[in-house]
Amino acid sequence: MLVEKPTGITNYIHNILPYFSTLEYHSLLAKKFSNNNYKNPYFISEKLSPDNGSKGHFLRLKWTQFELGNIFRNLKANLLFSPVPEMPLFTKTKAVVMVHDLIPIRFPKKKSPLTPYFRYYIPQVCRQAQHIICNSQATANDIINYFGISATKITPIYLGYNQKNFRVIEGLKDHQKTPYFLYLGRHDPHKNVSKIISAFAQFKHSKNYQLWLCGPFDTRYTPLLKQQAQELGIATKVIFLDYVSSDDLPVIINQAQALVFPTLWEGFGFPVLEAIACGTPVITSNVSSLPEVVGEAGILVNPYEIKSISEGMNLMADDNDLRKKLGELGLKRARNFSWEKTGKETVKVIEQFL
Repeated sequence: MLVEKPTGITNYIHNILPYFSTLEYHSLLAKKFSNNNYKNPYFISEKLSPDNGSKGHFLRLKWTQFELGNIFRNLKANLLFSPVPEMPLFTKTKAVVMVHDLIPIRFPKKKSPLTPYFRYYIPQVCRQAQHIICNSQATANDIINYFGISATKITPIYLGYNQKNFRVIEGLKDHQKTPYFLYLGRHDPHKNVSKIISAFAQFKHSKNYQLWLCGPFDTRYTPLLKQQAQELGIATKVIFLDYVSSDDLPVIINQAQALVFPTLWEGFGFPVLEAIACGTPVITSNVSSLPEVVGEAGILVNPYEIKSISEGMNLMADDNDLRKKLGELGLKRARNFSWEKTGKETVKVIEQFL
């Protein structure tokens, strides 16, 4: 799961492992990522990586089922911790697994291999695991409601962020000539980018603003979004930035008038946390985990209503005092989240099952 362009899962793995130093453990990490922070790494073929698409996913599941259980037995291990909901099924392997979200169940895609994976494999993993960690109460509720798992078997642990990167950088907004709203994330339908574009077209100050969309291009969806902006007459105002590295993101977030993140569902919502840590106001959804993350530090909108999103933009543009207040509340809210807290709480759960 450690890929070249870090995902949320990649960041999660890298940031919690240092807190495992109090545990005696063997780390199953790809060789190229192993260093002195990881004890006794085993080599795992890069063919198993998500970077290899469905084939890599299938090979990883095959390896998990037929090889990982053997490694567990040969080490005479007490417990497997998996940072994703995967483990050898129908074996005596004891495991604590992490579930990040159940979005493929909420928003299934035709012919997607993720649909049977989430409908049949993950429920069995959740039933067989000793315990389940997840990243929000919203995700915990989904596990309970979709899979019939008892709440006593689930521990929600909020995630953290890079506090050195995501912080207030003084003076940047003064140098930004054209104010812009910012979206961070993929272009999948449940991310609701289409409604963000429509809302920006209805935004009353759109002639003087831009909408920046940071996220990897997707041949399935990005061309349709560009076509939509063209048809609405705002193509010159909507800027598609493709993938932006975590090192470059803080400047872009700091300069934004607000983050616009009205997705239909999130397991956690890294962009919201990273924005409030930079003192940037947030417009986000009133559903899923997002109210848990943002608290009172943002404007909550109905992600299904374009008018609601557009009104949020109008508020941010018209009320500087509100923006300042939300920025201050965001900085205060962000102090509740840290990788140290995530790591220590994760280790505490693991210790209960060793």
